[in-house]
Amino acid sequence: MNKLINKIIRFSIVGGIATIIDFVFLYIFKEFLNIDVILANTLSFIISVTYNYIASITWVFDTNKNKNKKIQFILFIIFSIVGLIINNIILYILTDKLNIYYLISKAVATLIVMIFNFITRKKFLE
Repeated sequence: MNKLINKIIRFSIVGGIATIIDFVFLYIFKEFLNIDVILANTLSFIISVTYNYIASITWVFDTNKNKNKKIQFILFIIFSIVGLIINNIILYILTDKLNIYYLISKAVATLIVMIFNFITRKKFLE
């Protein structure tokens, strides 16, 4: 049980840093470069996922040494793309349809995708 709690704490730290990266780049792309919110979100998400992958395999998850690293990376990317799709759908609905401020919408989307990410990464990286 302590190992799982330790893993959740590490995942939360890595996720927190990835979230900050995601929000900062989203804000820069949207506010300073005037990029559409969905495209800005996609770009910031890609940057944060790159950091998240490196941190996850080096510090959070005890990656299975018997599994093919290419397969693990491909699965990570696939689940990240699914997370991005979920993230963009939530952002679109909340921001464009319900007129909620995009950073609040992003926070809601991030919480939902964070749960999805932990479950899929734990299952497929270990």
